[in-house]
Amino acid sequence: MTSRPAFLDVRQSARQRRWVEKLTPAQANIALDMSQTHGIDEIIARVMAARGVAADEAAGFLDPTIKALMPDPSVITGLNVAAARIAQAIMNGERVAIFGDYDVDGAASSALLSRYLVHFGVSADIYIPDRIFEGYGPNPAAMAKLAESADLIVTVDCGTNSAAAFETVGGTGTDIVVLDHHQVGGPLPDVVSVVNPNRDDDMSGLTYLCAAGVVFMTLVDVSRQLRGQGQRDLPDLMALLDLVALATVCDVVPLVGLNRALVVKGLAVARRQTNAGLAALASVARIGEPLAPFHFGFVLGPRINAGGRIGDAALGARLLTTDDSDRARALAGELDALNAQRQAIEAQMVEEARAEAERELQSANPPSVIVTASHDWHPGIAGLIASRLKEALRKPAFAIAFDANGVGTGSGRSIAGFDMGRMVRAAVDAGILEKGGGHAMAAGLTVRTEKLGDLRAFFEDRAGDAVGRLIENDALEIDGALSASGVTAALIDKLARAGPFGAGHPEPVFALPRHQIAHVKPVGTGHLKLGLRGMGPGTLDAIAFRVRDEPLGKMLAENAGRSLHLAGTISINHWNGRQIPQLRVIDAALPDQ
Repeated sequence: MTSRPAFLDVRQSARQRRWVEKLTPAQANIALDMSQTHGIDEIIARVMAARGVAADEAAGFLDPTIKALMPDPSVITGLNVAAARIAQAIMNGERVAIFGDYDVDGAASSALLSRYLVHFGVSADIYIPDRIFEGYGPNPAAMAKLAESADLIVTVDCGTNSAAAFETVGGTGTDIVVLDHHQVGGPLPDVVSVVNPNRDDDMSGLTYLCAAGVVFMTLVDVSRQLRGQGQRDLPDLMALLDLVALATVCDVVPLVGLNRALVVKGLAVARRQTNAGLAALASVARIGEPLAPFHFGFVLGPRINAGGRIGDAALGARLLTTDDSDRARALAGELDALNAQRQAIEAQMVEEARAEAERELQSANPPSVIVTASHDWHPGIAGLIASRLKEALRKPAFAIAFDANGVGTGSGRSIAGFDMGRMVRAAVDAGILEKGGGHAMAAGLTVRTEKLGDLRAFFEDRAGDAVGRLIENDALEIDGALSASGVTAALIDKLARAGPFGAGHPEPVFALPRHQIAHVKPVGTGHLKLGLRGMGPGTLDAIAFRVRDEPLGKMLAENAGRSLHLAGTISINHWNGRQIPQLRVIDAALPDQ
């Protein structure tokens, strides 16, 4: 990556990154072919080609559909068996219990399955474990309790690595089906079926699905099997895609293949506000514009997660399953209040973690993987701390909250190209962690105080070289150069056709060369609002989030009235009925340096 010429000759930006052009010469030829053959706007063609879209895939890429991108669900190992057992429960009117994870994917997956079953009048109780007292995934006590009243237990977004917990159910007559997507860390449990595209024996190629995507595909097959048994009154699964889209964005799985279609079609459903819970949450969050992936990931998702982090873990699932608008408003208000509390707790914890991490990075042997820990932190906020550290320091990061008994519950977030989940599973196998798992970009773990030093050493041994290479070759890839006057609503609308953007399908980044910072002022908590002026008339609004204590924020603040090279993403800011183009600044550099 570093062999490519520096874009605008930026070799070291405010965030210590080299800027390079994202589009390779070969991709530029593909973009030209795409534009000439299919009549696609040049800038859209360049963005698509830079993300690996071939010229003959262009038309289908711009209109992703479930029909075109979803394979026969039976390609996922064990799915037919799981679907048959769920169909049997429906036909026989059995009692079903749903055990879900406490994050957005778990809540959405639970709500998706519950809504499907309730359509048939099937009793479908949802159980979400308490993050602090029960930890992640099925536990023996919860399984035994559910088996007392359920003929079938379906775990969603968990269960693959829960063989020991399921032993409690043996001999009770209650069956178990697992619908999951996390990495496998040992022998599969002895249950009716484990549906997980990340199983070693699964050849579906759908490892990028979140749990809600797995549940959706399972229910497609349940409907097929019910139809084959003469059942005609089936739920409209397409009308439930808002839940799948929400989970797909919030679980930060790659927006590629089928996931793109799930999000595109799910957003269309969400904008109709047919789910009372989502509509109420959007209202309490004061979203006054069409829902977009941004709102899922940064506005609605954090509020749903707040219940699992510092409150009642089942609040999110209750919100997404209710059809009572009054109850939805009450639940949404409760989650909004919890989210405000979470933000206050997070701010203090992040400050402490950042100070600890920076001390480690200034030591003689700075770590490749950041591991911060405290006995004073709330375990529900650990994942957020890890995310903030990863963003600020550009290294894989963990945050661990220890309780009075010396048991630490932690979460980690990774950088692109480094499989964190695999490293955590290796630490479990090595006997360093009590338990742990996850996927490439995020993981959870449980560790005792006396093992913390061993854990840091293990991570460094496993990750040092790989992370070092990734950081050394890290660069900000630029899709093209724009002027302030060229950032228009029309351009942004065109770019949206190549979306949705997110993990695995990154949002286009544009450079604005030598633009004057007409004005700059602090807003919110550590943000900067700017006006940018190029060669043409007028200014472009810009915002830089959470940069107060970063070199980027200092560069922007200290260069008011001067010209800088700026890089960022463009979007529409809806304000008082107006649609205002805006640049979200992610980096800057001094010209001629």
